[in-house]
Amino acid sequence: MGAGGTPQRRVAHPAPLHPAAWWLWSLSLGTAATRTTNPLLLTLLITVSAYVVATRRPNTPWSRSYGAFVKLALAVLIIRLLFATILGSPIPGTHTLLTLPEVPLPAWAQGIRLGGEVTAEALTFALYDGLRLAALLICVGAANALANPSRLLKSLPGALYEMGVAVVVALTFAPHLIADVRRLRAARRLRGRPDKGIRGLLHVGLPVLEGALERSVSLAAAMDARGYGRTAQVPTAVRRTTAALTLGGLLGVCAGTYGLLTAEGETYGVPVLLLGLAAALAGLRLGGRRSLRTRYRPDRWDVRARLVVASGVAVAALLALAAARDPAALHPGVVPLVAPRSPLARGGDPPRAAARVRRPRSQGAVVIRFEDVSVTYDGAAGPTVQGIDFEVPEGELVLLAGPSGVGKSTVLGAVSGLVPHFTGGTLRVGSRWPGGTRVRTSRANSPTSSGP
Repeated sequence: MGAGGTPQRRVAHPAPLHPAAWWLWSLSLGTAATRTTNPLLLTLLITVSAYVVATRRPNTPWSRSYGAFVKLALAVLIIRLLFATILGSPIPGTHTLLTLPEVPLPAWAQGIRLGGEVTAEALTFALYDGLRLAALLICVGAANALANPSRLLKSLPGALYEMGVAVVVALTFAPHLIADVRRLRAARRLRGRPDKGIRGLLHVGLPVLEGALERSVSLAAAMDARGYGRTAQVPTAVRRTTAALTLGGLLGVCAGTYGLLTAEGETYGVPVLLLGLAAALAGLRLGGRRSLRTRYRPDRWDVRARLVVASGVAVAALLALAAARDPAALHPGVVPLVAPRSPLARGGDPPRAAARVRRPRSQGAVVIRFEDVSVTYDGAAGPTVQGIDFEVPEGELVLLAGPSGVGKSTVLGAVSGLVPHFTGGTLRVGSRWPGGTRVRTSRANSPTSSGP
């Protein structure tokens, strides 16, 4: 009752969402992030996850770990760019931003350099690659901030309870550690003591380690008091059947996944994968009989949880479909540099076709011959040069001319052998590969090849 006897309306807070729904949603976004290097799509995924965390995370210790994951993602991105600047990159480029002093290395370190030219193409490729990993880390951080670990543990099947406890303890280590650091730094500030720098870190680090050790001992005692690791007596036949179904199901899932990823296994991939999943689920259900654990007020999968999971799965499925239909939009080219575009956008200028070199065949002793040669660098949306067809007779002087970025250096590098054995990438001759072998990717001192 309020003032004057008037009844007060109670604000109804929505029930918390199923913790597994948040994890499935975040992992779906992370899967989508691994399918693309387009900075527009990766930024969109990061923005969506950040907005959901800002509006839906509870006021709990584990929810504050999202900021740490964001800082870790930024650190990964910066380190990736520093590596590309200092150690160089196999991505060739023509737009030199700066030139660092190059440190000479011995012959056994061929293919590695310290310093030298830093090109815009190499930095752009490193930025795209680092941003993809940063987006994946931020998606995992969103799951840690949104899902309640104890409620997630209650939702696991009985056969996975013990393993789930270990996983939950590992996942909550970082949030508890961050909470301890913040609490100790706040206490030191209240006492007027330094909490930053090397001195502050030394004074905060020891109490944090002591708190982690005390928490581990208390957790071990609580787990032992609750019967962790104790199982019920089940017949030997049930145990063997459970082990056979679980192991066979996992092998079936691996074989089915391999079949889906290879062209030879497209006929058996889906059936084997489905049979493996069914066997693994049956094994987990039988294994749950050994668990003595009961559930109090288990979380239910309501309509909201299903919609959240469906939204994440839809994003991953759309990106997988876009990767099959328009891979150039999901992986913007860096050689030559092109502006990234959204797969949903239409119109605009089509990408510039790769250079094509045609020259009449000459008579006499031929010392250089190219027949329908194409070169594609790692990270490029398409071949840098394609359809190269020419011959150079002995004693003839040939001039290779063209505008900047058309592929002159690539052609000369292919003639000398630097492309692709030093720069990386793929060199193809018509429908076959040089020497009768199918060389997919060739890097410095590490060519990868298979049979003819």
